[in-house]
Amino acid sequence: MSEVDDLVAKIMSQLKTGDSSSNTSSSATATSSNSSDPDLTAKDFPLFKNHPEMIKSPGGKPVKDITFQDIVDNKIDSKELRIAPSTLRLQGKLAAEAGRTQIQKNFQRAAELTQVPDDRVLEMYGALRPFRSTKQELLDISEELKTKYNAPICSNWFKEAATNYEKHKKLKGDN
Repeated sequence: MSEVDDLVAKIMSQLKTGDSSSNTSSSATATSSNSSDPDLTAKDFPLFKNHPEMIKSPGGKPVKDITFQDIVDNKIDSKELRIAPSTLRLQGKLAAEAGRTQIQKNFQRAAELTQVPDDRVLEMYGALRPFRSTKQELLDISEELKTKYNAPICSNWFKEAATNYEKHKKLKGDN
């Protein structure tokens, strides 16, 4: 059973019994990663099931301590239900240990993007569509990612896009 399935089952159980005191975990898992984290291997997947103590909200609250009632009563800010960059990095580590390096890279990019506001992520995504941006606009986004959001992996991705779009005539004005 997946972490999401576990969460849904716990919430449904809580709703049926009316028990608002039992702990219900949020599906938006997060962790705080530090040097004291254990060495993780592919056997540690799923992380929430095998190491729930490592999963924390972006604000540092243990996710296992967040209840459905806390959410209903607005005791938990919606931002606390998002995934934290440290969780994504840990999931990436698990993927790498399982030989899935491309998935690890995806998790690394996702971890960086958690620092970028949602509306800006959507604008950046739109800028990557063929014929939507000039080379300089893509390079400006690259610089923004690097300096404003400390997202070097995503920054390099935009640099590569600028170069490839120029090479393949996919920049604004090329159509």
